[in-house]
Amino acid sequence: MGRILLCVLDLLVVSSFCCGITQEHKPVLTVSPLWLRPGASVTLSCRVERPSAGWRFYWYRAVPDLSHKNYSYVLLPDSISGTVQDSYVLHGQTHTAGYACRADGRNPDYSTGYSEPKFVWSAGPDPTASLTVTPAKEQHFISESVSINCEGDSPPWIVKEFVTLNNRSKLSDCSTWRTMSGSSCTFNIYSSYRAVCWCESGSGAFSNAVNITGHNRDLFLVSPVHPVTEGSSVTLTCRLRGQNTVSNVIFYHNDKLIQNNSREELNISKVSHSDEGFYKCEYSGKVSPQSWMAVQAVSRPESSTFPVLLVIRSVIGVGVIIILLFLLCRCIKSEASQDNNQQQIYSSLLHGQREDPEEIPEYDDVTSE
Repeated sequence: MGRILLCVLDLLVVSSFCCGITQEHKPVLTVSPLWLRPGASVTLSCRVERPSAGWRFYWYRAVPDLSHKNYSYVLLPDSISGTVQDSYVLHGQTHTAGYACRADGRNPDYSTGYSEPKFVWSAGPDPTASLTVTPAKEQHFISESVSINCEGDSPPWIVKEFVTLNNRSKLSDCSTWRTMSGSSCTFNIYSSYRAVCWCESGSGAFSNAVNITGHNRDLFLVSPVHPVTEGSSVTLTCRLRGQNTVSNVIFYHNDKLIQNNSREELNISKVSHSDEGFYKCEYSGKVSPQSWMAVQAVSRPESSTFPVLLVIRSVIGVGVIIILLFLLCRCIKSEASQDNNQQQIYSSLLHGQREDPEEIPEYDDVTSE
């Protein structure tokens, strides 16, 4: 019996070498940062099991495949020939997107499969897709009902969830763990729920992403789930379980005390970029979990302002040129007039006419005694 097992093992080893099959583990992709910031670049890193094997790395964009509840992968333009480096930098990324990597060794038979897709999230609005949350807040009590709705020009939609629980993360979609009705997903929050949610369409569109958290504390902060625009106003409140709001609340921004009075809310009348950060509230010795409030810049359409600025600058430029020409003509005329006067004086001196004869006074003859 032992000889038979050894023969079977030998046949498997020989067949694997003869057929040139080498099964490698999937690479592990990491993305940094996970949340996009305006103007920031995104770094993809692909880790393989044996980094010294002379791998060549290929980078892909993940495209939602709703029919198979999975992703297809499109090679990034600069990655057609692969890269020697195990990292890849993306510039100009502005919206939520998914990525994957793959690696080939020096031996053509050494090849990995695709990594699990990883995502970079944007809280800002996307012109092709948008996500709304009801109720519109980040923190929720357990058993509270939450609805996520997808809107855009590319239906059908599906709600994706990247949930973290007990230091483990899992990617899933609403149709497998919640109730999906049309473009909306409704579910009840459970304890210690912490997830990033976004919408995907079969055409490859991704919506903005939001953080949603659930906890079983008696106090939580009511803060906006979407970014607040610079210059606008925002109100943060503190809520006890079973009550709407409470007064005599202490508010913190990045763990720094910013308000401690009898008021029940924190009002920021004109939001600036410095107001971005973590907020929490304290009431009667109880402290809420902190929430991140994002601030987005005011969008200024360049297409409409640029022609106006160009016209204004052109008018000002022409006006300045006209004024300079006018002053130049005045200077030339003034110099010409001065030259003419000097010439007349010089001519009168040459002919011995210092004064006009008609203006020379006449004197009576004076006889000496």
